[in-house]
Amino acid sequence: MNELPQQLANGLILGAMYGLIAIGYTMVYGIIQLINFAHGEIFMIGGFGALTVYLGLPSGLSLIAAIPLMIVGGIIAAVAISMAAERFAYRPLRGGPRLAPLITAIGLSLALQQAVWMWYPDATKDRSFPQFEGEALTVLGADIQRGDLFVLLVAPLCMLALGLFVSKTRAGRGMQATSQDPDTAKLMGINTDRIIVMAFAIGAAFAAVAAVAYGLKNGQIGFRMGFIMGLKAFTAAVLGGIGNIYGAMLGGIVLGVAEALATGYMSEVPGMELFGGGAWKDVWAFALLIIVLLVRPQGLLGERVADRA
Repeated sequence: MNELPQQLANGLILGAMYGLIAIGYTMVYGIIQLINFAHGEIFMIGGFGALTVYLGLPSGLSLIAAIPLMIVGGIIAAVAISMAAERFAYRPLRGGPRLAPLITAIGLSLALQQAVWMWYPDATKDRSFPQFEGEALTVLGADIQRGDLFVLLVAPLCMLALGLFVSKTRAGRGMQATSQDPDTAKLMGINTDRIIVMAFAIGAAFAAVAAVAYGLKNGQIGFRMGFIMGLKAFTAAVLGGIGNIYGAMLGGIVLGVAEALATGYMSEVPGMELFGGGAWKDVWAFALLIIVLLVRPQGLLGERVADRA
């Protein structure tokens, strides 16, 4: 029990990253019912965009001053690729068979991963990412690294900003209308193409922020990092209720905490010694998803973006 605060803190940090990425899945699905499996690679590209900016900054600049610039660089890279994917890969297939954009998303995911591996300098191995120096901070009995404070502060701020944007702005109401009925939204003068692009851009921006948090936490990024993080984020989106922007963050936090607790305590359960540790955390994440969907198939919150208005 003495380790419980630490495990909860670890799970909250991990879950906040999952939630930020999951919002990209749920925003796009809530509007056009597309599961963008290339979103994990958008997250990865955001990390490399942030690293590129950092490498171009003066060597004496502090990391605190560099982080805002890194976030901007990561967002620009992620949003540019995400908008290009929507325009040239997904939009031509809109209205076609439902399976076509799904297969396209998988192919785009592989193409983006290989493109970074081939063309980004030294991307064949993990690249070092800057980290904060200094001892961990003790908060409520848990040791939290200075880099982890970033995601704990940014995730709720991003969630609050997105909630206000969707509920209070004209563009946000356009998203709700497009999600509810795209044809009627067009008749009301809403540019649905612009709304869809906006959804891709917002999801990509959140993924880039998560990529910076990932780099600060782990001290490195790699061209493969988008696959497992994207898969976990998709799991979080389904867990919380695919299409629900608040459910995405809730699902991410639940998933992260469940992973941390399973990793820390499963090996202590009699007869379950072989199923503890980090090697099994992915298994328990999907086991949790299956259990929740058996009890509540629509997810924890289970509402679409438009239904939250």
